Amino acid sequence: QVQLVESGGGLVQPGGSLRLSCVASGSTSGINAMDWSRQAPGKQRELVARIARGVTNYAEFVKGRFTISRDNAKNTVYLQMDSLKPEDTAVYYCGAVRGINNYWGQGTQVTVSS
Repeated sequence: QVQLVESGGGLVQPGGSLRLSCVASGSTSGINAMDWSRQAPGKQRELVARIARGVTNYAEFVKGRFTISRDNAKNTVYLQMDSLKPEDTAVYYCGAVRGINNYWGQGTQVTVSS
């Protein structure tokens, strides 16, 4: 089992920045990939960014604005979010893939509003 705990969400003005963190615990060895997804009210969850073996991938709608990174020593994955827009408002979830299993955290709310 892998437990994931996100932090760093909050209220920010348009154009601002936030950095989300996700700490993994439990059976963290063998985690193949970690990612961030988000779900806005009334919408389906969508993948935002993924990092696997040092290779990063981003959804088109965040390319150039968001950066995913991972600190293996701290079992932590980050999502640096810059140039935030109101449409980025959502609950952001951290995910981990270990073998054939997927794990998710409880989510952290990000609200972009003036």
